[in-house]
Amino acid sequence: MALAFFLFQVFVISLSGVMQPGPVTATAIVMGADRRWAGVFITLGHCIIEFPVALLIVLGMGKLLESDGTQVVISLAGGVFLLLMAGRMLVNLNTLGSGQPKSITSKPILAGIILSAGNPYFIVWWATIGLALATSAKQLGLWAFVLFVIVHWLCDCIWLGALSWASFKGSGLLSDHGRRIVLLICSAALLVFGLVFIYNAVDILIKK
Repeated sequence: MALAFFLFQVFVISLSGVMQPGPVTATAIVMGADRRWAGVFITLGHCIIEFPVALLIVLGMGKLLESDGTQVVISLAGGVFLLLMAGRMLVNLNTLGSGQPKSITSKPILAGIILSAGNPYFIVWWATIGLALATSAKQLGLWAFVLFVIVHWLCDCIWLGALSWASFKGSGLLSDHGRRIVLLICSAALLVFGLVFIYNAVDILIKK
């Protein structure tokens, strides 16, 4: 009974977290326009980063990941990547309908890795909420921890997969002009997120 209640908690908290608008959400929508299962592959990239981070935090290295130096590096790297991605998306707006390959949609696993590694809020989530859930899982036993990780990843996979699938289906109904509008909105969102990440890094440096 305790395990079932705990997993329900994990499901609700994880799903509410992944459903928050952010760079991963925008990327899943953009990449999903051309790849039906882009969200699933983005989740795979996210898991590649998330698993070792979760282990480090559970093993007591959360303070290191929360240090100002680490946060500055993560924020700057993530911000620069998001700005570059937004710029590439804007450039590729002119290639819609031309049959030219779109490099921004070709590597969802890599996008998942970089977006996770370069997101300071990802580290903060695991150092706070994630750590609390992981600690509870450890108290319930090894299988509880394994199920905790699986349920958490399934929430990511289901939501991001649904977004990319809906985007893929919707792209077939949209004209090139409609797709340009969607991509423009998403690129603007990534631009804002990138600037916020960089601002956070500069703010930490100024306060130091």
